[in-house]
Amino acid sequence: MMEVVIEDSLDTSSFHELGLDKAIWTLSTAKPGNGIEQLRDNNLETYWQSDGVQPHFINIQFLRKMSVSKVCLYLDYNLDESYTPKKISIKCGMSTHDLEDVTAIELQEPIGWVSISLSSSESDNFVDCLRTHVIQVTYS
Repeated sequence: MMEVVIEDSLDTSSFHELGLDKAIWTLSTAKPGNGIEQLRDNNLETYWQSDGVQPHFINIQFLRKMSVSKVCLYLDYNLDESYTPKKISIKCGMSTHDLEDVTAIELQEPIGWVSISLSSSESDNFVDCLRTHVIQVTYS
């Protein structure tokens, strides 16, 4: 399961999960019955299962330029074991052809929500958001 948190103002109370009506979601690969619908259905019992060699990726192409503060992923090493990502990198750009590295994290047997900040600074009342048309989340 994956959630992208966006904000339309500098007030952090306006954070909300990005729905399918705001973006086009694509996957590098998926096994039948474990694709976008399962990735986005808000059910922790269902999931995206990639198919093929790594790295695997999720592309999120916004219908308009968006302010994005973080990407949140639900991961469970106990359920996925060897399929659980060890490294997640985030790239952003105006199209899939000009993506630039934003951040990367290494994981060790994660269980639960992993929040990946896309901003350069964070304080009580201000979050520096990234303005972008495309986010690519890469797993390896």
